[in-house]
Amino acid sequence: MASENPFKSILKTLEKPGGGQFGKYYSLPALDDPRIDKLPYSIKILLESAIRNCDEFEVKSKDVEKIIDWENTSPKQVEIPFKPARVLLQDFTGVPAVVDLACMRDAMNRLGGNSNKINPLVPVDLVIDHSVQVDVARSENAVQANMEFEFQRNKERFGFLKWGSNAFHNMLVVPPGSGIVHQVNLEYLGRVVFNTDGMLYPDSVVGTDSHTTMIDGLGVAGWGVGGIEAEAAMLGQPMSMVLPGVVGFKLLGRLRDGVTATDLVLTVTQMLRKHGVVGKFVEFYGEGMSELSLADRATIANMSPEYGATMGFFPVDHVTLQYLKLTGRSDDTIAMIESYLRANNMFVDYTEPQVERVYSSSLELNLEDVEPCISGPKRPHDRVPLREMKADWFACLDNRVGFKGFAVPKESQNKAVDFTFHGTPAQLRHGDVVIAAITSCTNTSNPSVMLGAALVAKKACELGLEVKPWIKTSLAPGSGVVTKYLQRSGLQKYLNQLGFHIVGYGCTTCIGNSGDLDEAVASAITENVTKLLILYIIPDIVAAAVLSGNRNFEGRVHPLTRANYLASPPLVVAYALAGTVNIDFETEPIGLGKDGKKIFFRDIWPSNEEVANVVQSSVLPDMFRATYEAITKGNPMWNQLSVPSGTLYSWDPTSTYIHEPPYFKEMSMSPPGLHGVKNAYCLLNFGDSITTDHISPAGSIHKDSPAARYLLERGVDRRDFNSYGSRRGNDEIMARGTFANIRLVNKLLKGEVGPKTIHIPTGEKLSVFDAAMRYKSEGHETVILAGAEYGSGSSRDWAAKGPMLLGVKAVIAKSFERIHRSNLVGMGIIPLCFKPGEDAETLGLTGHERYSIHLPSSVNEIRPGQDLAVVTDNGKSFTCTLRFDTEVELAYFDHGGILQYVIRNLINSHH
Repeated sequence: MASENPFKSILKTLEKPGGGQFGKYYSLPALDDPRIDKLPYSIKILLESAIRNCDEFEVKSKDVEKIIDWENTSPKQVEIPFKPARVLLQDFTGVPAVVDLACMRDAMNRLGGNSNKINPLVPVDLVIDHSVQVDVARSENAVQANMEFEFQRNKERFGFLKWGSNAFHNMLVVPPGSGIVHQVNLEYLGRVVFNTDGMLYPDSVVGTDSHTTMIDGLGVAGWGVGGIEAEAAMLGQPMSMVLPGVVGFKLLGRLRDGVTATDLVLTVTQMLRKHGVVGKFVEFYGEGMSELSLADRATIANMSPEYGATMGFFPVDHVTLQYLKLTGRSDDTIAMIESYLRANNMFVDYTEPQVERVYSSSLELNLEDVEPCISGPKRPHDRVPLREMKADWFACLDNRVGFKGFAVPKESQNKAVDFTFHGTPAQLRHGDVVIAAITSCTNTSNPSVMLGAALVAKKACELGLEVKPWIKTSLAPGSGVVTKYLQRSGLQKYLNQLGFHIVGYGCTTCIGNSGDLDEAVASAITENVTKLLILYIIPDIVAAAVLSGNRNFEGRVHPLTRANYLASPPLVVAYALAGTVNIDFETEPIGLGKDGKKIFFRDIWPSNEEVANVVQSSVLPDMFRATYEAITKGNPMWNQLSVPSGTLYSWDPTSTYIHEPPYFKEMSMSPPGLHGVKNAYCLLNFGDSITTDHISPAGSIHKDSPAARYLLERGVDRRDFNSYGSRRGNDEIMARGTFANIRLVNKLLKGEVGPKTIHIPTGEKLSVFDAAMRYKSEGHETVILAGAEYGSGSSRDWAAKGPMLLGVKAVIAKSFERIHRSNLVGMGIIPLCFKPGEDAETLGLTGHERYSIHLPSSVNEIRPGQDLAVVTDNGKSFTCTLRFDTEVELAYFDHGGILQYVIRNLINSHH
């Protein structure tokens, strides 16, 4: 078990310049190892965490050595444990995390422990930001109206999270209407350096949203993980990760006039996607860094998931310190941050000669080569230079259906549909813009592009340009600071004049919360869909959305916008004014001004100097302070939510949103110990590449599904089903939505596709949930057979929780996605791998057999990665590798799962 830290000899005291002490810290220079000087800054953060947390059980000296020797170990895919400094949640993922904490308290209480001991062991920041819908736009009253809808829909979830914010220590809940989690993290929550009870260490964070990487722009190491990893980290458990390669990205020069940070990020995204950076860190450096504001860096870091990297990291330098000052962090805090990072050789001072870092591979970009661009129509890395946009649009209409194609026949490419909009005759053509949204933390955290958009609006209004009334325009800032500086600059009124009223503070269009289009517009777009079925010649209109977000996959922004382009906020305004993406801004006018004069793009586009002057005079530290002082006070609707005051949650058995899961129902003080599998039936028999999207409940609840049946039985109207995401706090619904994907291919069904399986004893075809419940009621265990890469895709906690609730005891696969495998272990499911060259086919397994897996009864008789025999009832026997990869994972399984392990450990440490 754990022992004292072997690195305590390098614990030093950090003195304050004017006398006194900041605190103690583990000194990397004191190790006196020349390999450390050459490490990328991002790897030094992993190293410091391993040294500080080394206990020879969860984190070992050999793990520290692996990180120091990064240059040699990183190509070998070695695993290391990592303990982040804090955890970041948003409401969709926050609800199940708080449900689990509440359940753990109940279990602790039942077992005679002190239930108030169950709290997050590292700070948890939970920002409620995923629930705003743009129901009302183009109205002075939009913010209030949309918020009222949001509270009606989500009252129960919000009340539960509010209870959690009072019941648990070490958990900050930021109420709805405050902003977007990643922008709030950047402007307010990010510590850069922690000082906890006199111990100094770098801030690092894992979050349950892939764009957690935005904080990397502030020199804080952060990335997205699944819900189970986040819960484990929150409870002080180490996360297992592959020691990543680091791509060095050198920046030179400065951006040309009229080029925005968004143009830069779309260029970087395309370069990195082409280079191939999946599973790697990207670290930015070079003399171009001094020309890059912190908000520009955060924009690039934010889009790490789009270029595929784990992180896009910008080490702390003078620009970082200036931003901390701008956003209202105190002088004392900034002095501590700088002193600590300098003492540990983690601060970049561009006035000094730079030590050459070692990188796994390198890229270079001269910022002067970046040109105005947008990305689309269906993927973030399909960049189109603005000057080529018209030609690219016609190519997309011509091309066969694909990422760059809509296959619209030549003869109908210029077709127009006539419709009436509130009594005014109107027309819609291919490429016409129906949604124009300034949205998403990617860009609304950047004052230069936000004020740039406002300057475009001002010039357009003064010249007499207007936005067509049927275009759904919206402005959804990621924090209240944006409103303050837009008002101070005197420019918000011009955005309002063009219909870009503020609609709310949170994730909107970018995650599909666009709200409905006007019925007249929707009918015009779909006018020919019914004819299409008969005539096969007239496609419906390919309407466009232009948004300043980070994702534009087909079907995500709005079901009726087949073309979706990512653009900078000023370009969103320009395209809204033009009313179409089918335009060459160089040669064609955007519209006609007051006196019928043609107005061109160049007439409304501000210079970099104009933008910089407005930023300088309008964005002030007091705005950040005032916004975030108010954030903890909440808003009237949040404050009026009445919630129970107890530290144990009083579960409402009739609730269809929040339900007590059965994880700890049978739990006693003694661990259940290792248990094999006896005579189990095969619930599902899969081929390769079953993703977490196949396994985990996602999207809307299908009307014929077991989850729909459950809701209808409880009197929930079909139109109030909401999504699986909004009901993640109800295990009954999530269990029914597990393996409910309509594209599921299960070999037991002999070629039929869909969320069904065969109940082997009777041969009946049932939904996966119904079959699993029947096996359970008959007292039978189940297993799953699978091919390669089982559980690939985004990490999703319910992809492991769901199968556990269905009674699955083991998954036997050719290979597993790394995080999903560890999630299965965390939920008490045994992951087994066929031997190389073998699988269910070669072994002649049909899935109609019964399976037994024998495990030794004591944890001391078993070791990670050992061989185990699997025996079937028809006389077959084959050897598999047991994929418990560490001793910590064996301990989790011995206890029946990670949450049970934590509860018993807390009770024992208490006694």
